[in-house]
Amino acid sequence: MDATRAESNLGAGNSDQSGAGQRSAGQRSFLMKSGRKHAVVLGAGMAGLFAARVLSEFYDAVTVVERDMLLDHPSHRQGVPQDRHLHNFLGRGVQALAEFFPGLLDEMAAAGAIVVNDGDLGRIYARMGQWELKRSGMIADPTGLTLCLASRPFVEFYVRRRVAALPGVTFLDGHDVLEPIAADDAVTAVRIVDRRSEITTALNADLVADATGRSALIPAFLERLGYGRPAEERSPTAVGYSSQRLAIPSGSIDQQLVMSNRGPREPGVLLLACEHHTWMLAVGRSIENGGAPADFATMLTLSEDVLPRSIADALRNGQPIGEIATFRNPAAVWRRYDQMRRFPRGLLVVGDALCSLNPIYGQGMTMAALQASTLRDCLRSGDAALAHRFFTGAAQHINPVWTRNHANDRLPSPSRKRSIQQRLRRQIVKATLIAASNDITVAERLLRVGHLIDPPARLSDPALIPNVVVANVRHLLAGFQGPRRLLQRSPLARVAAHQ
Repeated sequence: MDATRAESNLGAGNSDQSGAGQRSAGQRSFLMKSGRKHAVVLGAGMAGLFAARVLSEFYDAVTVVERDMLLDHPSHRQGVPQDRHLHNFLGRGVQALAEFFPGLLDEMAAAGAIVVNDGDLGRIYARMGQWELKRSGMIADPTGLTLCLASRPFVEFYVRRRVAALPGVTFLDGHDVLEPIAADDAVTAVRIVDRRSEITTALNADLVADATGRSALIPAFLERLGYGRPAEERSPTAVGYSSQRLAIPSGSIDQQLVMSNRGPREPGVLLLACEHHTWMLAVGRSIENGGAPADFATMLTLSEDVLPRSIADALRNGQPIGEIATFRNPAAVWRRYDQMRRFPRGLLVVGDALCSLNPIYGQGMTMAALQASTLRDCLRSGDAALAHRFFTGAAQHINPVWTRNHANDRLPSPSRKRSIQQRLRRQIVKATLIAASNDITVAERLLRVGHLIDPPARLSDPALIPNVVVANVRHLLAGFQGPRRLLQRSPLARVAAHQ
């Protein structure tokens, strides 16, 4: 598709275009009076696709500009080097995916993705510190923890196909973004260049959404216009990780999701079933202990130390597909656009361009979906102070995740003394993990918090305290019984019993 075709589509303003479904005449009238004719999204990654999906409800035309050529099948893209790594929607992200694209989960499942929605804990192996999550039983609300397991190119392709089918949406691939164009304190267009013909084009826009990822196009643009750069919060990450796609003999592993996180001194492992009977293995290691594994053999060796024998043996029988991918991320970055005193109208920043979280936690795609939900809520309330309202709303989703990640990324220091509050919090976390290994109610709550369905405060729910207490008492009693049984079986005990 060339720029001329895109501009002709954008100028048409076809009155029967309806975004993501049928709009009433009243809605259409409101949108036209609001001047919402054309929105441009920069970047066709997951954040850009979610943004385009929402914008299609409110603008007559939406153009998605992408540097890569977009193929008609799932494929790796040069502009998304991280797509060779393990990606996953958390439960809250799956909810948003199903809301924005009804029927998409069934569509992807039919094409080979693994959709886990029966609530069976036997499908999950999770170890946190010394404790394993309860490995059997059915959770009370399976829909809240539905998982869609597939590779990043697979998911992105099926989402992109849905977005491309929306009335009024156009994809302009093979184009680089040069810069937004501003006038009178507002962004009014964006200048792009065709990577093949090198022809430069200016796309007029009522709204430009930057979803170009970590490249951070907007801070320098704002500085040139006199707005200044946004403040940046940085959280250094002390872990490097590697990913490898595998073919594992069918039936070798009972679970679809395997996770082991024994603490910052031990390697972390995540293993997911993916489309077409393949698996994605990710192994992380602290920088001081060697960082990202350099080869598949090292990944296997590190995995064997922290996984159950049956799963480790299955990995040994797996066959690598393609090359290993390594990731060394120096820091997570949150650009605080919500704190800027001035910001031009007609411009938004979403996804990793707004906040790039530590990818080892697998939260990026879910956060992009939550930002899209925030954007929709803001647009429903009108255009006044849109950027400020959006960035403020997005910060409410980002802040608790950022805070928790930052705390987890800090390596414990033997010389640093913990406060009473920190020691108490540590004991509460320990008690909760012990309970989650035996009590299905606590296990479900822990999963819901980890998957961003519930806020962390829900772990302090008074109704949960009896479950935690009972489970910890049983754990304590079992600890007493263990040495007693060993003592009863000892030779000295047998001699004493016969005297």
